[in-house]
Amino acid sequence: MLASVDTRSVSPVFVGRADELGALDDALARAGAGEPQALLIGGEAGVGKTRLVEEFASAASARGAAVALGGCVEIGADGLPFAPFSTALRALRRALPAELAAAAAGQEGELARLLPELGEPGTGRHDEEGMARLFELTARLLERVAADRTVVLALEDLHWADASTRHLLSYLLRTLRTGRLVVLATYRADDIHRRHPLRPLLAELDRLRTVRRLELARLTREEVGRQIAGILAQEPDPAQVDAIFRRSDGNAFFVEELAVAGNQGCCAGLTDSLRDLLLVRVEALPEAGQQMARIVAEGGSTVEYRLLAAVAGLAEDDLIAALRAAVNANLLLATPDGDGYRFRHSLVREAVSDDLLPGERSRLNRRYAEALEADPTLVPADERVMRLAGYWCHAHDPAKALPAALDASVAARSRRAYSEQLHFLERAMELWESAPDEVRARLRPADYTEAYPAPRPEASLRYLDLMAEAAVAGRYCGERERALKITKRALRLLADDDDPLRSAWFWVQRSRLVRALGRGSGREELAEAQELVRGLPPGEVHAEVLTHAANWFMVHAPGPGAFEAAERAVAYARMVGARDTELDARQILGVLMVASGDTEAGLAELAEVKDRALAEDIPMVAVNAYVNLPSELEAVGRSREAMAVLERGVAFAGRHGLPDSQAWIWGNLAESLLSVGRWDDAARAFVDPGRMGLAVGAKGVHAILRAELAIARGDFAEAHEQLAVARDCFGSHHHTAQHHLPLARHSIALAIAEGRPEEAADLLERALDAGFQPGAQRYVWPLLITAIPAATTGDLLARIRAASRRLPTGAAVWQAHALWLRAELLRAEGHPALEEWTETVTAFEHLERPYDLARTRHRLAEALLTGGTDDDGDRENDRDRAAELLRLAHAVATHLGARPFADAVDLLARRARLAVVPALPQCSADPVEALGLTSRERDVLRLVAAGRTNRQIAERLFISPKTASVHVSNILAKLGVSGRGEAAAVAHRVGLSPTEEQAGAEGRGALT
Repeated sequence: MLASVDTRSVSPVFVGRADELGALDDALARAGAGEPQALLIGGEAGVGKTRLVEEFASAASARGAAVALGGCVEIGADGLPFAPFSTALRALRRALPAELAAAAAGQEGELARLLPELGEPGTGRHDEEGMARLFELTARLLERVAADRTVVLALEDLHWADASTRHLLSYLLRTLRTGRLVVLATYRADDIHRRHPLRPLLAELDRLRTVRRLELARLTREEVGRQIAGILAQEPDPAQVDAIFRRSDGNAFFVEELAVAGNQGCCAGLTDSLRDLLLVRVEALPEAGQQMARIVAEGGSTVEYRLLAAVAGLAEDDLIAALRAAVNANLLLATPDGDGYRFRHSLVREAVSDDLLPGERSRLNRRYAEALEADPTLVPADERVMRLAGYWCHAHDPAKALPAALDASVAARSRRAYSEQLHFLERAMELWESAPDEVRARLRPADYTEAYPAPRPEASLRYLDLMAEAAVAGRYCGERERALKITKRALRLLADDDDPLRSAWFWVQRSRLVRALGRGSGREELAEAQELVRGLPPGEVHAEVLTHAANWFMVHAPGPGAFEAAERAVAYARMVGARDTELDARQILGVLMVASGDTEAGLAELAEVKDRALAEDIPMVAVNAYVNLPSELEAVGRSREAMAVLERGVAFAGRHGLPDSQAWIWGNLAESLLSVGRWDDAARAFVDPGRMGLAVGAKGVHAILRAELAIARGDFAEAHEQLAVARDCFGSHHHTAQHHLPLARHSIALAIAEGRPEEAADLLERALDAGFQPGAQRYVWPLLITAIPAATTGDLLARIRAASRRLPTGAAVWQAHALWLRAELLRAEGHPALEEWTETVTAFEHLERPYDLARTRHRLAEALLTGGTDDDGDRENDRDRAAELLRLAHAVATHLGARPFADAVDLLARRARLAVVPALPQCSADPVEALGLTSRERDVLRLVAAGRTNRQIAERLFISPKTASVHVSNILAKLGVSGRGEAAAVAHRVGLSPTEEQAGAEGRGALT
């Protein structure tokens, strides 16, 4: 209505900021080339952040970009969940309606939590992945909208952002990889005190290479002069410029205020107090205008015209006159849609709000709340409940504030804004005792809670119901410390309360939180819960306790106890109709069945759970089945079947926006791809830890798989880095077979590969001392095979043999591993084991594991060359067979890029003077090439550096001692040294390490 009123205090000339505009223009150009850009713009209040964004937005629009602006909204001390994203998406929908509709197709129900115009929000269950699921879908939505047209997404006033907005922005900036998108976010740098919640986010984003920060400095004296000239439409007096520059210290907003005040002849009356400076223009208004400024200040960042009219209680002409006075004084601005008003600068609003008397503030908030209750259409539907809660809370009326806060918590939960849900629940708990008994008696659990199984419909809401809901909300949004404190308080309250089911439920929550925080395995807490439900009639809580206990046993102590717990959990859940819990328990049972050797029945159980979850639309159970079923298929060597299920699982998790689950599925797919020899595809399946895998466990699994591939390809620096990541992820509390056994295996392999046999032996001893739990054979067989070169004593070899005797061999892949381990043990003890290696190769020829087959062929070739028949004709046949085996092994190594293994194959072939395809080319120049050593002389020098005599060198290289002596003499001459010791020193200095020593003690030289 008053949008056309001129704002004379704003300079029509944009002053300074050339460097910043250049950075923004560069970001726009990069985004136009398909490289998403992210910039954080900080600066003190009034320094010109908004003006910079407006100038850039205008320039971007002129160049064809779609610009979507959104700002964080403050209502008293509360922010609206996702407010800047909702506003920006609404603007994007207006600018690109067809593109946004196409990008949101199929996910409208979930995305409606951010943009209600897309339809009714979905009714999917709430869980730890709920918020991440919404974030993933939002990121993909923006990528799709920005696929063909540059989009600028600008979010202002991040210092007011709610926790959910901060989490979504962090996720977005960490995960955007494609699309012509520029994301800008502004914040007040002077407001970010040590405990401000934005501070850790800024520190986190600073570490991202994809995010750039711009800090706006104050204006120079020259720039202040140009700004004043623009405001006054004439060149200012130099003395006036000096005075304003001195008093404003270059703050653009203060320059405007001082310039206008001086032009109106009131400069002399101003003090240096910021508050007085900001209020002087308000106090110059007529009383109606001042009152209107106070009303708008307490209504929030932006107040709708109809809501203002209801609160002010003025006739329309008087209302318009009051608003016109405030707009003419450059205090208020009409919103772009002309439907509301806001202060031209938030500093003025804060000053006006702070100037209110306590009773005045409460009265204004009450009027806002009463007006909104009388006519809910006065504000947008997605803001209504939370704004009402804010108004009633600041009106200090517990009777009204308690139910309003609870309504706001439900609204926040429906939007997956779990941080805000927790905030409003904690506020409700603060109000609980202050609210009248009759108000509390009217509240029903079914209306406000869903975490704890609902009691009778007629039951009243209890304080413990709020605590249960808050604990779960804290777990969902990652505020686990707060949730843990809530469970502790709840259990103290329940100590004198005869409510074992509720106590057991809180102990289960505490168990989950303790595990997530790394404070323990959660076993003690589950034991308390089990004891509390013992002997009670079946119920949902009882079934949940048994399912969590069964899951704990499956992970930490599989065996008869785990079976019994899983079977009871299934029975109880089925008895009480808890379908989700029943299917979860059946998955646990299926995994235990496979681990115990009942493979087909276990796999059938897992497949049926998956099919039932899909048919009954239970996505979290279905996605868990897409993780567990292929994992068990891989465990028994059926990698191709696992990959087929995983490919469907990737698509399913992608459609449902489940980032953590996608990370687990991609990890399982990478593992199967490694098994079948598709290493390049496996490398592409590894998930960027910044994109998905928010859960620590998923990140750790991907790190272990990356380490496995890096070791096999000889990238030991990468392997060290990834193993360190895995150790950080798992820590001591993740001491489970699926985590610590692969970690131990690859740590041992790396120590062997780098020639650290003592460290490898120590790692092996620790693994053997820890023991191997039942059902862990899929991890134990490869570990024991890998660790053979680390068994530097007969005792360690005996311990490995003893451990292997207790491992099941019910699957073909486990049988093959058992044969392989037996042959490795005989080889380590000095036996050729020709028959055993032949059996091992035959076993792997029936499995689709090319790298394992190649390594066992290499061992068989070695046995043929060192322990074959004495008959000359048969020996020649052995050499021919060995040559063919080495040729096949070398071809696999070359195809996979397994450089260390290719070198080992090549070394054995050259020792035996067999014709094998040349080894893989080195990535860097040969360090001894300048010394003029031949290939054979390099082999000899390695053995000299290892301390071998001429006779030992001859035996290892299948040459005569005399020939070995000649090689040594030639090497000494070429190196210009006087003896073997100096030659060994030269070899170590140039990096020509003894390959045999890398692999372990004499006689066990090649990498396993």
